[in-house]
Amino acid sequence: MAINKIQNQFASIEQVTDQYLNSPSKVGASNTTVNGLTFEEILKQKTESTKELKFSKHAENRLNDRNIQLSDSQLSRLNSGAMKAMEKGINESLVMVDSLAFIVNVPNNTVITAMDSTEANENVYTNIDGAVII
Repeated sequence: MAINKIQNQFASIEQVTDQYLNSPSKVGASNTTVNGLTFEEILKQKTESTKELKFSKHAENRLNDRNIQLSDSQLSRLNSGAMKAMEKGINESLVMVDSLAFIVNVPNNTVITAMDSTEANENVYTNIDGAVII
C-alpha cells in the first residue's frame, strides 16, 4: 500500500518538519531580530538595567527618620550583597553593611526597610530566609 501526498497533507512527519521547522524565514527562528537586536541581546539589556536596588517608600522613610546616609561605597556593597543573595536563591534577605542592617526583597530587587544595627531590638530579625554580611 503506497502513501500518497494528498492535497495540503504530508506523507511523513519528516516532510512536515522540513517544511515548517527548518525554514529560516519563519517567525521564531533563532536569527530573528528586532531593531537589529536578537532576543538574547534584548533580554541581557533589560536584566542589566534592573540590577540597581530600589528603595521602597517605607525604607526611604526609615533612612530619613534614622538619619542614615549611605556612602557610594556602602550602596555598592549593599547592591553586591543583594546580588549574592539572589545567586543563593534567598527571597527575603538581611544584608549587613558596616553597622547598617537592610531587609531586601530579592525577587523584586527592593530594600524594604533599613536600620542601624545598634537600634535593632536584641538584634533579632524575622521573616527572612537568609543573611549576607558584607
